[in-house]
Order: sequence, then C-alpha cells, then structure tokens
Amino acid sequence: MVCTWRIRGERHAARRRRQNFLGLYWTLFALGVLGGGFGGCGAAFAQAVDTPSNSLGNPYPQRIAAPPLDGGEWVNVAKPLSLPELRGRFVLLDFWTYCCINCMHVLPELKKLEHTFPKELVIIGVHSAKFEGEHITDNIREAVLRYEIEHPVVNDAQLTIWNRYGARSWPTLVLIDPAGDVVWAANGERTFEEIKGVIERGLPFYQSHGLLKPGPRPVLVGEGKLAAQPLRFPGKILADAAGDLLFVADSNHNRIVIASLNGKLQSIVGTGETGHTDGGFDACSFNHPQGMALVESALYVADTENHLIRKIDLPAAQVTTVAGTGNKGSAWADVLGKDSGSLDGDAVPSTNKLRSTSLSSPWALWHRDKDLFIAMAGMHQIWKMALDGSKIAAYAGNGRENIVDGVLLPKTPYEEGFASFAQPSGLTSDGTQLFVADSEGSTIRAVPFEPDGKVRTPVGLTNTLFDFGDVDGIGSEVRLQHPLGVAWADGKLYVADTYNNKLKEIDIAKNSSRAVAGTGRAGTNDSDKGLEANFNEPAGLSAANGRLYVADTNNHAIRIVEIAPPNRVTTLRIEGLTAPTASK
Repeated sequence: MVCTWRIRGERHAARRRRQNFLGLYWTLFALGVLGGGFGGCGAAFAQAVDTPSNSLGNPYPQRIAAPPLDGGEWVNVAKPLSLPELRGRFVLLDFWTYCCINCMHVLPELKKLEHTFPKELVIIGVHSAKFEGEHITDNIREAVLRYEIEHPVVNDAQLTIWNRYGARSWPTLVLIDPAGDVVWAANGERTFEEIKGVIERGLPFYQSHGLLKPGPRPVLVGEGKLAAQPLRFPGKILADAAGDLLFVADSNHNRIVIASLNGKLQSIVGTGETGHTDGGFDACSFNHPQGMALVESALYVADTENHLIRKIDLPAAQVTTVAGTGNKGSAWADVLGKDSGSLDGDAVPSTNKLRSTSLSSPWALWHRDKDLFIAMAGMHQIWKMALDGSKIAAYAGNGRENIVDGVLLPKTPYEEGFASFAQPSGLTSDGTQLFVADSEGSTIRAVPFEPDGKVRTPVGLTNTLFDFGDVDGIGSEVRLQHPLGVAWADGKLYVADTYNNKLKEIDIAKNSSRAVAGTGRAGTNDSDKGLEANFNEPAGLSAANGRLYVADTNNHAIRIVEIAPPNRVTTLRIEGLTAPTASK
C-alpha cells in the first residue's frame, strides 16, 4: 500500500520541477519505483552514465549517479550528512511522512535491516511532509522518538530531495550502492526479506572490487532527550463513569495503565517490554497499544503494532489474545483466503476464525451490543468482530484509501462506487451511528449500524486527501488536520484535531464545527479558558461526568477539559505511577 502525493498549491510547481529531473524519474521507474520495465528515455539516460561501478559483472545492471542530499534540515545528527562521506557503504533512503500508516509499517523492516547490516548499510529517513504540522522540525523530532527510529532523519520541508529523486508516493525507498549510484528503488510497504535480498546480491561484488568499506553508523543526537517519566506518548484513553475508572494506553511504555478518574493508580497491565505474551498483569506484554473498549468486566485492546486484539479479564487479572495472527495483513487478502470464500468469512469455523485472520494496525475500538467495531487503520476499513468469537470481517470500506461516501461494502474487493476511508483512527457513537476520525482525509465520517445504510461525511471534504487546515464552519467548509480521536458527550461530538493542537465540538444536527480548547500552538499550559490552553498533538479522547479526558500524546500527559464553557483545562497526575524499568 502507498500514499500518493499531491498538495494543493504546489501541484503544478512540483510538476514543473520534476520535469527538470525527467531522466532520473524514468530511471527510478525502470529500477522499480512503479514496478515497470527498463526502457524509454530512462534507458538512454542511465546507460550514458559512466561510474566506477560500471565493471562487467555488476549485479545491478541499471545504475545512475545519486543526486546530493543537501537542501533539508537534519533532525537527529550533529551535522548534515553527505553521500561522499558515506561512500563504501550501501545507503537506503526512506522517503516518508510521519502521519502515514504505510510509512509506519516500513519502519520495523528498516530496523531489522539496520541490525542485520550494522557496518555495511546506512539508512536515512527523508521526511517529506504531507500536512502543515509535519513541516515543523520539532514535530519530526517527536515523531523520531515516538517511532523509536535509530537512523538519521532529514526534514525535507521544501520537497527538495523528494523532487530531486523523482519520488511520488509514501513510502518510497531508494538504494544507493557503495560507489554512489542508485541501483534499486521501490514504493509501498517493502519487506525486510526483499530489501535484504537486494543488498546481499551486491555485497560479494563490491567486496571483491575493493569498493565495500564498512564503517560505524552515524552518531545520533537527542536519543536521551526524554527522561524516565510516568507516561510516554500515550495514544488512547477510555473513561468509565460507572466504574470510576480511567484506562490509558501508555503506548511507548507498551502497557495499559488503570487509574480512578481522579488519578489514583489502580493497576498496570504489562511489563513494559515490547512483545505479545499473554498471562498475568506482571508478565504480559504489548507492542504500542492504542484503542480500548470496555465490555462488562473485560477490556479489549487494539494491540496496534502486534496487529492483534487482546482481551484483559479485569477480575482475573489475565490477558489473552482473541484476534489476529500477529502478522500484518492487507485489505481483503486474508478475508478472501482459501478458507473463507466470501467477504464475510462465514466459511471459516468459529473456533479459529478470529485467530486465523491477519489484521493491520487496529487503532480504535467501539463496543455495541454483541459486536466490537475496529478502526483498521492499515486497511483503510472499519471491521466488526463478534464477541462470541464466531466472526470477524470488514464492515465498511472498499479498501481504497480515499474519502468517498456511499454503500458500506462491495461484493468485489476495491470496487469503486462504495465507501472509502483513509486511515480511520478514532471511533465513538451516539447510539444510532458510528463516528469515525478519518485521519488522512482530515474528515469525520458517519457509519450506519444498518448494513443497507450509507457512509456520509458530516464535516470536511470528500474525494480529496489533501485539503486540510483549521477552519470552523458548516459541512464541507470545515477543515481539520489529521484528527485521531472522537468522543460523544451531551449531544455533541468532540474531536481531537491532532495536528491543529485543538479540541473541536461538532453539532451533528447542523454539521457545524467550532474550537473549544487549544490555541493551536504546541505547549503544555493549562487555563481556566479552554481556548487559551495548549496541547501537543492530542490523539485520544473520552468523556465522563461532564469532562473530556485527553491523551495529550507529545506532552506525555493526560489533560481534563470541562465540557461546560469556558472549557477549563487542567492536567491529571496519576498518583504513584512511574516509568517501567523494563521499558525500551
């Protein structure tokens, strides 16, 4: 899966800039960016390049001198890196943007490569932003820490390097050989095994010709920026008024924190280690968990980077895995596998259906009656899981990444003319319909519970993934920026407008939106007036007892916003909570 690049006012200018690099663009096409064969003007251009690696027997028959990496601001190294100083090693460029789920899926593959080739390979993340908030270097630094990135990253805010290399989608990967030539490129979610094979194909040649000169990895700065603290990038939050409980997905501590609504620590679920072990609270493990749903005495957890749904039996203090294989799936591929035969997967026996179906970055959960709805961010769909274990399947979305209203589910995978989502990341309900924070489209979607109903978009634009901003108004006038959380309270829908650092109130009857908290500037200050307080990429939202509980992700904090005007904002301290000693 890939995210395609277009940005409103820059489209035509970027097209003109790319024409200046047409030869390189077609060479990347030939090398695999678009999966095409070698030919056309790219062939003539590449063959005309004479480089030191043009010896007979080179395993990469098409090569071109790599353009420079200047033009950006380096994020986590002391000084800019240049390709000449890295000569003698392979260099893998990862063109990414930190909002993109496809880019997130590639990062673990890159980490495996870094540890497999610690001296022969240098990975460089070229951050080429989609959203306005992603242009800010401080925000990218936070993302580097949040995603636990172990390689240098450059902020390519003006898309200088992006255009120089002819990239056109996220993620795009470009491999440069030890002689300084581009030898391979591809877009989409490429795997460790695939890239490892490409590198291993060339190692003997460059070693035998004296071109391979292993060296230490670039020294990173800022890795120790975050001291031990009670919470680390909390992603989602769930407030239970009836039980006086607050559940916090302490995502980068790989655990679930349970406290009272006034902040008294009750329990901690998980060791802090990254893993997928079931068992007791002090033995189980998660991998960057996100959304949660409480069903009687059981807490269901979207164990996002494990691609699993976990169940916490609160009275028994035990964690079990209820859905997912642990491997990342792709939209429809597993649902239409040989054991299924239909979109709803009825052919698979109930005893193994949930554990034999691969999921992809489940990000948010919502419970209704006998079902659990899942925002399947990695598949751009809404899924539904029967709590009795009999069924799990796509419920809405054709699998295409887009903002399209319409009938819930097609008969044929990816069929156009049906509802499409773009990285759904938050769920809530007013009891009659499901509301979705559709983050990549910067919209709020409404999904009916009746299977013959249609998806609609109360606020924001349909049919475009690249029209975003910070505009209050009605219907299609409204602009949000990568919202990740939603909560229903007192007849209104509240939205964590994440990249705008604000909370918005939406009147669904009027399809109107207005800001209730946040200046828009990143910060930590509380205030008696909500619009004078600051947040830093709030992502989780839940309501209880006239309050909104906010997982203020980049502030590593839980904030409380009074629903009644003037929407006073305070910070909740969880008494007795400390960082896990095992957390990495």
